[in-house]
Amino acid sequence: MATPEQAGSSTSAAGATAAPGPYAAAPLDAGTISARLDRLPATRSIWKLVVLLSLGFFFELYDLLYTGYVAPGLVKSGLLTATTHGLFGSTGVASFIAALFAGLFIGTIACGFLADRFGRRAVFTYSLLWYTAANVVMAFQESATGLNFWRFLAGVGIGVELVTIGTYISELVPKQIRGRAFACEQAVGFTAVPVVAFLSYLLVPRAPFGLDGWRWVVLIGAHGALFVWWIRRALPESPRWLAQQGRLAEADRVMSELEAKVRSEYGRDLPPPAPPMPVAPRGSFRDMWVPPYRSRTLMMTIFNVFQTVGFYGFANWVPTLLIKQGITITTSLMYSSVIALAAPLGPIIGLFIGDRFERKTVIVVMAAANIVCGLWFSQAAGAVLLVSLGVCLTLASNIISYSFHAYQSELFPTSIRARAVGFVYSWSRFSAIFTAFLIASVLKEFGTLGVFVFIAGAMLVVMLAIGLMGPRTKGLELEKISN
Repeated sequence: MATPEQAGSSTSAAGATAAPGPYAAAPLDAGTISARLDRLPATRSIWKLVVLLSLGFFFELYDLLYTGYVAPGLVKSGLLTATTHGLFGSTGVASFIAALFAGLFIGTIACGFLADRFGRRAVFTYSLLWYTAANVVMAFQESATGLNFWRFLAGVGIGVELVTIGTYISELVPKQIRGRAFACEQAVGFTAVPVVAFLSYLLVPRAPFGLDGWRWVVLIGAHGALFVWWIRRALPESPRWLAQQGRLAEADRVMSELEAKVRSEYGRDLPPPAPPMPVAPRGSFRDMWVPPYRSRTLMMTIFNVFQTVGFYGFANWVPTLLIKQGITITTSLMYSSVIALAAPLGPIIGLFIGDRFERKTVIVVMAAANIVCGLWFSQAAGAVLLVSLGVCLTLASNIISYSFHAYQSELFPTSIRARAVGFVYSWSRFSAIFTAFLIASVLKEFGTLGVFVFIAGAMLVVMLAIGLMGPRTKGLELEKISN
């Protein structure tokens, strides 16, 4: 019998010709490709792909989340003000945050289709280069207008990258490790948070070589571009996407190479593929609005509008909220750095529980924890309690993060996955545009307590949406979830 390495690619675009070798009995089509992938053991080669994509996510989160940590430096330099003179003032920290999320909204809702059209690998590469270049230019701006414009352009690239990475991972890994793969991605990615927090603590209050410290924090993050081509060379295109596009010979070649690597590491014959599930043909925007996807689209849109309030309402405002409690800039950045150390711990926990519990259940429980810890944080005064509650908030938020990124990628078929994820995820970006201004206004009028009451209301909506409307996905084939 031929080995997977010998499996050729003599297939027609329609899949009428059977793949040679051990798969000769089955026609080569998108369902067969998916079944071959889902039965792979989780060996070193599979996890290497996850880690490489996770490194891309690290640079993405660095650029996404440095906002709150450089904000005190932007205020100190006179470029921005801590609060706005009007609800939608353009010279405050809120406008800087809103510019980022406006770009993220455009990148996710208008450009999410790019990965469905041009492939996961190409869009992963070029969107990373796009936002890196925009951040470099932004680091040398001398006005609030320039800052906001280039932050908006960076946000467009980051938005496209967010959609692409989640789609890419869900399609490259077998079903039994999908939850842990997303936990790994988030664990590696969220190590960017303590890195950027610590760099901000060291640099933002200072001006090394005459250049404002916040500019150094931004420029250091731009080094992601140096790694992108190295990462890209080791990543194959998604075989599921290739098969969906009718490029069956390429999909078979990618699968045969991956099977050969996995088999050599596994040390024995691979288990046979399960009977293939039917795969939907190429899709369009309107496919999101037919059952069963219509209710999922509505559920994830509601979820994303409100989850942003909890996640970024804390992550982007930690130093500012601490300063509002009477703590100095330097001390608030130090506290924020300690809190940020917990950022990767939530996804690391997910490496152990990611495929043991339903993702919808984890999201609901962690949203409840967010409510309790947030309201308590608003009333805390001592350093130990503030930091402890900040750590708990960070853990809850980041466990929600890896869970829902996996969840929303599972809910839609390959034909519309990037497009649908981009659409529903874009509403979190849209929400964040206004959340930034609303939190600035609430903070000014009602203080820290008002901010966390606002966040608690949003988390309650999250619990209801996912708890009442969410389907189960644990351990199921993507194609089964989609049918």
